[in-house]
Amino acid sequence: MNSLELKVPPVAQVIVTAAAMAGVSKVAPALKFSLKGSAALAMGLGTIGLGSAILGVTQFKKAQTTPNPQALEKVSSLVTSGVYQYSRNPMYVGLVLILFSWALYLSHFLAFVLLPLFILHMTRFQIQPEERMLAQKFGKAYQVYKAKVRRWV
Repeated sequence: MNSLELKVPPVAQVIVTAAAMAGVSKVAPALKFSLKGSAALAMGLGTIGLGSAILGVTQFKKAQTTPNPQALEKVSSLVTSGVYQYSRNPMYVGLVLILFSWALYLSHFLAFVLLPLFILHMTRFQIQPEERMLAQKFGKAYQVYKAKVRRWV
């Protein structure tokens, strides 16, 4: 296991990324753009993102397993129903949508550049270690699920 794997809570990563987005928008104001209705679109996408994340947590609670990615040893069941039949990581998809909506609200090109970096970081240091644990804990059932449902969307 890499020293950065599973160390920084996803919500903290979102806060850092959102702050960096705001920071780059202040540092390079010339890269700001104008898009009519961007604030409304940002609100809508942010709401969808929040909803996706909440649905993910709700499904975990319903299955009586932990939604805490820092406590993988407490995972008690493989959740494959509800929103998890469309994405293996609806909570993380929700976080990306929230960050996308923030970038849209900021209307700054560099804010959007940080999105793929967030996704790559989450995939490498959060999702892949989680997937290894799930494969080890749930074996064939997880492999079947993984073959049917995409990691992101």
